[in-house]
Amino acid sequence: METPANDNTATPAQRALDTLAENTADTAALDTLAGSEVLVPVPDDASDEDATGATSLALPVLEQSGGGQVVPVFTSELEMADLLPFVSRYRLVPLGALAAQWPADDLSLSIDAGSEHRLTLTSDGVRTLLARP
Repeated sequence: METPANDNTATPAQRALDTLAENTADTAALDTLAGSEVLVPVPDDASDEDATGATSLALPVLEQSGGGQVVPVFTSELEMADLLPFVSRYRLVPLGALAAQWPADDLSLSIDAGSEHRLTLTSDGVRTLLARP
């Protein structure tokens, strides 16, 4: 689903992703993205505490074709449903807070993976570009 930068139905996070597709160094877009809340699908095997608790969060980790691992997050329910139509639970999480706690391993983050404005970052990129105090 394409969300042009001038589309009034696009969320601020989606507009920031569109801007970053054109200019990866746009600090205003990075700040907007880091300040946005994203939908984090809750894995089916997650405990109730991980699904609803204030102090823990189960990350859905998907294997990529090259063997890497990626966590998908989404800017809207529509974006999530397009890629993962069978997800029944999700958490709404500030992206900057998620990035600040990102693991130090090789876990990547993919924002709106199935869309035209998708952005995938390495673990270093997540912590460096999106983590906010």
